[in-house]
Amino acid sequence: MTGYDWGLNPEAEAWQRAQVLSFLEESVYARTLATQIEQGTSTDFFDWIDHMVIPRERVDARALSKMGFRERALQTDKREVYSVEGTTLPPVVMGEEDTIELAIKPEDLDAFKRALVLGSRVEGDFAAPYRRLVVNEARGHLLCAVERRGTDGFSVRSVNDIEEYLRALEWFATRERGHSSVAEQMSELEAEILDMRKTLEQSRIADAFFRVERRFWQSRNKAGRAQKSRQDVFGLGWGNTDHHTFRSSRSNFASLIRVLKALGLTPRERYYAGAQAGWGAQIMEGPGSRNIVFADVDLGEEERQLDFTREELEEGSERGTVGLWASLHGESILGAGMHHLAARFRFDGLAKDLRAEGIEMMKPFSNFPFLRQAFTKGERWRPRPDSLAGLRSSGLISSDQENYFRTEGAIGSHLENIQRRQGFKGFNQDSVSAIIKATDPRLQMVRGA
Repeated sequence: MTGYDWGLNPEAEAWQRAQVLSFLEESVYARTLATQIEQGTSTDFFDWIDHMVIPRERVDARALSKMGFRERALQTDKREVYSVEGTTLPPVVMGEEDTIELAIKPEDLDAFKRALVLGSRVEGDFAAPYRRLVVNEARGHLLCAVERRGTDGFSVRSVNDIEEYLRALEWFATRERGHSSVAEQMSELEAEILDMRKTLEQSRIADAFFRVERRFWQSRNKAGRAQKSRQDVFGLGWGNTDHHTFRSSRSNFASLIRVLKALGLTPRERYYAGAQAGWGAQIMEGPGSRNIVFADVDLGEEERQLDFTREELEEGSERGTVGLWASLHGESILGAGMHHLAARFRFDGLAKDLRAEGIEMMKPFSNFPFLRQAFTKGERWRPRPDSLAGLRSSGLISSDQENYFRTEGAIGSHLENIQRRQGFKGFNQDSVSAIIKATDPRLQMVRGA
């Protein structure tokens, strides 16, 4: 793989799916649970797999290498782990015992245990980086569930940062989001994260931050609440999260990137879609915390060569889709919350099952065999009257638009239905540009959607 030219890995995925199928054929409990999860949540059981453990003597190292698997060095674990770099495929751990293990990844292990009424004991302290629960064992096939809170390791270990982690969770949940100035709030958020880093690893801070952000987004999105309740029947939470999307005004975009970097996220590919949709985006990823962010901002065609993650951007005389959203609702990382959460589903199944609950999908904006994406129809939010008045007095919206947004609201957030295949980890710029255009509040007014 060169740079961020994400490839397709059909052979590696087919091999892993065959391993999972073989496991389910040997374990009645696991097969039944997998079927119930798929039918009850519109997801693919494969997307819930955190990792698999296969006895060393059953693995052909040369065959793994040919499929693209490489040994991975871990900072917190000495176990022998193989993965296909640059993919969404789960890692393979070499096992010393003659037991095949499949580990799934609920967001909260205690909720998972309660939902399935399991009597086994959770290994690891509450809120520790890595916890494990044996779900079922039959004929040498061990089904487990693991909870990650900021680690890429595979071993339960004692830590002395639980109090600091819980304090971070509380601070993020109760932080100022909308009353003081945006600059003050952004500065306070960055400063608090940097202070937390004195006693807590970045990946742990990031885990606490994104757990809170998902809850905050969900509180403002009906589709998210409906789907979360379906997944909570099995205690899974948002363990199938794909990425988080934050929208920003131009003047605060550099501050948003500084906050994400303070959380340990590093830049991945950057999109310049100014000529297509007046838009740009920086994708960020946190290796230890496994969190991915899509950070959106208005961008002009003449700024294609600009590193907009480092340069301060000035507000222009117009507003594109992203800038208008931020002007209407506020900064994603502050009072507005995320524009959308993307989670992995069975694409057609989710559309059908949510429709039964009165939730419709928009037209798919990506429809490849390896990447399918669609938004739920947007949640409408009522913009603050002073925001509308400011936009109108600046000539950024018309009086008709002001009246419409005041009475009907403007699109605020979505749940994204995403289906990945062949381990594809990337995105498609053209398709994302199409949905950026389609979700412009001004177009919603014209269409009466």
